[in-house]
Order: sequence, then C-alpha cells, then structure tokens
Amino acid sequence: MTCQTYSFFVLSVVMIYFGRFGNSLILAQLQNDIDQLKADFNSSHSDVADGGPIFTEKLINWTERNEKRIILSQIVSMYLEILQNADKSKAHVRHISEELSTLKDSLPDGLKKMKDLMDLTKLQMSDLKIQRKAVNELFSVLKKLLETSTSFKRKRSQSQRRCKC
Repeated sequence: MTCQTYSFFVLSVVMIYFGRFGNSLILAQLQNDIDQLKADFNSSHSDVADGGPIFTEKLINWTERNEKRIILSQIVSMYLEILQNADKSKAHVRHISEELSTLKDSLPDGLKKMKDLMDLTKLQMSDLKIQRKAVNELFSVLKKLLETSTSFKRKRSQSQRRCKC
C-alpha cells in the first residue's frame, strides 16, 4: 500500500467498521472525493512518506471492538479538524465532512473515553496528594480489575464448554 492510499484506507476501515457503507457505489464516490482532496493537499509530495503512516499503524494495536471505537473516534475527530480549514465550497470537501460527521455522531462515547485516557497521562504521579488519593482508591481499582478478569475467564470457560470442536 502506498502512502497516497493511507487516508482512503483509514477512512474506509472506519466507515465499513461501523456499517456506514455497505454500498460499493458510495465507496467509489468517496474514493473519488478523497482523490480530489489529495490533490487539494498535494499529498503526492515526497515528504508524505517520511516517517511512515500516522493512523494505520496505530489501528493494529487496538483489537477489541470497544477499543477500536475509542481510537477511531479520535481519528475521525482529527480528520474533521483537518477539514475545518479546507475549502467548504468544494463538493468533495463537504461530502467527506458530512460522512465523517455522521460517523462521529455514531461514536458519542469514544471522545469521552479518549479524554479520560489523556487526563490520566497528565497526572503528576510524583505529587504526594495524588499518590495519597491513588492509594486510597487502590482497593476499588483492584476489585474492578478482578471483576473484569473473572468475568472474562467465565465467558471464555463457558464458550469452551459449548464448543464441541
């Protein structure tokens, strides 16, 4: 896959993943719109390949459906941010923006979860007050973790019993 097809690939993955597009005619139109957008942004410039892809490699690490909703919602928001400064008088820009906005509306929880993750990375773990609070919450966190782990093991055990492979 060339660097010039990454944006279409990511957008296609997002849209197909959420069942937004099952119609190949719509995907073909979207491909045409994205080709025009690539021309607008001069994405065939040689520096596009520098450093590799920015979104597609990140999608590899997110395997569970709910996890993917988080990362994909952030990616959709980033595309919308890019398109905010694009020329909205162009039909292909409006079409892509509309489709991405529709997708964003189907991902209401993803942005909140991403914000929660970002907030966690900003915590100053060297701060004594934060350490005290964290230690105070440790039992509750471990209890949630064990509940999640036990639930997962139970589901896996039940599925293994049902399977007569």
